[in-house]
Amino acid sequence: MTARLPDGFAVRLNRHTRVVDGGAVLVGGSPTRISRLKPLARDHLHDGELVVTDAASRALADHLLATGMADPVVTSLPPVDLALATVVIPVHDRPHQLGRLLAGLGGALRVIVVDDASSDAASIRAVARRHGAELVALDRNVGPAGARNAGLARVTTPYVVFVDSDVVAEPAAISLMLRHFADPALAMVAPRVLGLEEGHGNWITRYEDARSSLDLGSDSSSVRPRSPVTWVSSTCLVARVDALGDGFDADMRVGEDVDLVWRLVDRGLRVRFEPAAIVRHEHRSTMRTWLGRKFFYGTGAAPLAERHPDDIAPVVLPPWGAAVLVALAAQRRWSLPAAAAVLATTVLRIGRRARAVRHPYRLAARLTGYGLVGAIAQGFALLLRHWWPLTAIGCLVSRRVRRAVVVAALADTAWEYARTRPRLDPVRFGVARRLDDAAYGAGVWWSALRGRTPRSLLPDVRRRG
Repeated sequence: MTARLPDGFAVRLNRHTRVVDGGAVLVGGSPTRISRLKPLARDHLHDGELVVTDAASRALADHLLATGMADPVVTSLPPVDLALATVVIPVHDRPHQLGRLLAGLGGALRVIVVDDASSDAASIRAVARRHGAELVALDRNVGPAGARNAGLARVTTPYVVFVDSDVVAEPAAISLMLRHFADPALAMVAPRVLGLEEGHGNWITRYEDARSSLDLGSDSSSVRPRSPVTWVSSTCLVARVDALGDGFDADMRVGEDVDLVWRLVDRGLRVRFEPAAIVRHEHRSTMRTWLGRKFFYGTGAAPLAERHPDDIAPVVLPPWGAAVLVALAAQRRWSLPAAAAVLATTVLRIGRRARAVRHPYRLAARLTGYGLVGAIAQGFALLLRHWWPLTAIGCLVSRRVRRAVVVAALADTAWEYARTRPRLDPVRFGVARRLDDAAYGAGVWWSALRGRTPRSLLPDVRRRG
């Protein structure tokens, strides 16, 4: 990568990165790694923050960003003139939502509305004209990916902002995301997507306010396969035009945003999630449309498996994590001793490799504990979400499977309820959680059967590092 971070670019260690041995060692990133800092590099870090001033600080900042140990201090980055960005809005009908979006954007940005062969094209044309937006009318429906590409072809500015019509976005959020492009290796950045009327509506929308598939949380993050944030939604994206090439894969009606992110990362470019920038999305509010959308998301699994076979696994486990799950799932007298033996062996193995720190086995025990929690959570996801059709069959014939499902469902619901604190009682939250999993999992299985590939259902069990 020839592009370099500019002087003055600031990064801050994220909350998942631990500083040990008096600042001599950093532990974090994805996958987790142990990095011993040279004295010169250590001098550049002050209270977890680093500002690029020379070659050494530039190399360290780039390493921290590339490994996921640190995030840009976005408010310290220079602002970008909004005139350098063009908004592209694909729309199929929804004139009311389009008008609401255009009103929120104001007149600070050039806007291209791509009408994807709406049934009421006159209404879309009238809304676009009223708000001074350029209209591109397609004579046949090509889907969101193709519509975005049609708009992208008209963009003459360095940056493009893709926004779906059922979103409310303000220039302030776009301005904040544009600051990230001070990093010349950055190709795309996405905001946090929250509900349009948070806390209101019926029990489905209140569940979505707390646990929407589009809400990726409150932590800034790099985006790449096998990391805490593996994808971002095309609900709203800001991108560098010259990094996009031909744009989205127009053959994909779902998952085209994931595909684009992974293609950019494969090229050595960076993609970021910036939760300080917030846009609002109109959640589905009826049972039919809500479950239909979850199922639709799941059907993207097979097309992604075809294009990215090494990145589509539903869970990613180290061998020792898989061994612990198998031992616990067996529910035999030897299960707990076997799991304990695997964990002890893992602590010893990590400790022997962590000689860069003063207390390697203390650190190894902590890392193994974190890994165990992650492995159990992924095991729950397999049982309740990705493999639920097999789990349902197993419940008919096995008391152990039924017991595992009860434990997994209760633990998962309790954890997510405590984490998200929804404006919803635990019973309805738990029901919605299971319906969410069932609909998405059904979409994955439908996609896998139609595509005749099991890749999207197979765990990735591989030793790393």
